[in-house]
Amino acid sequence: MTFVDYLTDPIAAGFLQATTRLAIPIMLAALGGMFAERAGVLNIGLEGMMLLGAFVGFSAAFVSGSLWFGVAAGMASGAVLGLVMAFYTVRLSSNQVVVGIAINLLMVGVTSYGFRAAFGTGTNAPRIQPFPPIEIPGLSQIPVLGPLLFQQSILVYLTLALVAVAAIVLSRMSIGTAIIAVGEHPEAAETLGISVSRTRTWCLVVSGLFAGLGGAFLSLSATGLFLDNMTAGRGYIALAILLLGRRHPWGILLAAMLFGGADAFQLRGQNAGTGIPYQFLVMLPYLLTIVVLIGFAGKVRDPAALGQPFQRNKAE
Repeated sequence: MTFVDYLTDPIAAGFLQATTRLAIPIMLAALGGMFAERAGVLNIGLEGMMLLGAFVGFSAAFVSGSLWFGVAAGMASGAVLGLVMAFYTVRLSSNQVVVGIAINLLMVGVTSYGFRAAFGTGTNAPRIQPFPPIEIPGLSQIPVLGPLLFQQSILVYLTLALVAVAAIVLSRMSIGTAIIAVGEHPEAAETLGISVSRTRTWCLVVSGLFAGLGGAFLSLSATGLFLDNMTAGRGYIALAILLLGRRHPWGILLAAMLFGGADAFQLRGQNAGTGIPYQFLVMLPYLLTIVVLIGFAGKVRDPAALGQPFQRNKAE
């Protein structure tokens, strides 16, 4: 078999499709975390925002019969949590790590209880028909890139567009400059007329929107159902992706694809009957996260004001 034949093989194509599909949720969460961290707020609550987005998105789609209504509801729920986090971290100057962890732990209980309250405790979990894949004529037949990018659901294409939009916002627009200024030197930003509290609040709302969309993708596009703790640590992996991608949209895209490939590889490994205990295969994405944190944590420059609360009266 030649290399081209291998790339067009259905098994290889399935692996490439799975790589993108599994990368999208953490890519979205990482994009949201990027806006928050560029503005100086460490959003540890990405996991909880994703989990709530998955639950609310699934519930709204199940009740309404509209997948897009579910997407909007999931994003809105993430934005609400972003506002909650902004109230504590920006308004009250609470410890950002503690608030984020509290949100994550709270959402595990809230979503589990809410799902049972809404759908009962039976063994047959409710399901919906997820977004179907849409093949782009011509482009879907390109080796590697075809199954990787052009044989996906509409939410995948939306995510790729959001990556481009995020890159333009940060590098080409004044609002992006304001966000970076707030994260690097909030006191100087205030003297230039940029409201640090308003900028950080909106960045946390945007962060919640992206994370909620990532959660909604899991339940509305990847699976068509909701399961307890179905995010399975993807919000934490997104924090590692931020380091590997250097808090830049295109870097985040490439880093997310790497993690998506590791996740797809462990799933294929379980089905291939290799004899390796599946627990070791499941560990691969998380092992990669640890390696990234060890290798890149001290090499990536953080925004100067990351994690530091800002109170205007102290600057004056």
